[in-house]
Amino acid sequence: MKPSIDTKGGRKIVSRIGASYDVDELIYSNDKVIEKLENYFEDVDCILVDEAQFLTRSQVDELFYITKLYDIPVIAFGLRTDFKTNGFEGSTRLLELADCLEEMPTICRCGKKARFNGRKLDGDFVTTGESIVIDDGKKVEYESLCGKCYVSKVLKLKK
Repeated sequence: MKPSIDTKGGRKIVSRIGASYDVDELIYSNDKVIEKLENYFEDVDCILVDEAQFLTRSQVDELFYITKLYDIPVIAFGLRTDFKTNGFEGSTRLLELADCLEEMPTICRCGKKARFNGRKLDGDFVTTGESIVIDDGKKVEYESLCGKCYVSKVLKLKK
């Protein structure tokens, strides 16, 4: 499943390497996850969630309840923070409730571990705007950056 706000790929999860998979459920911001998924509980071995940062706090709580009440594991993938280094609501709650955390490292162009996301509009890094922008008519891109590159390229801070 994935949150409906993630419009890239439509009803598919699309990876950076080009693989794509159909989702069984799109989750809208007002959806009750347990109600949406209850018909699957008998046949599901695991729930995979992509772009989990876009879930609401209560949706993450419901996924936690599913793991405890129905013994169905939930594996959620998503970003910790937005392009301004602020935590997403869904990510923050996942960090608070997760039984296990595993980081999937990404590499910055400089070769160091990337922990930040820079937003580019029409090729230029920006530091203002809404936390969530998938496509606003301009060419929106995100680049994974290490802390040093984030500070120098996005914030444009120098010694």
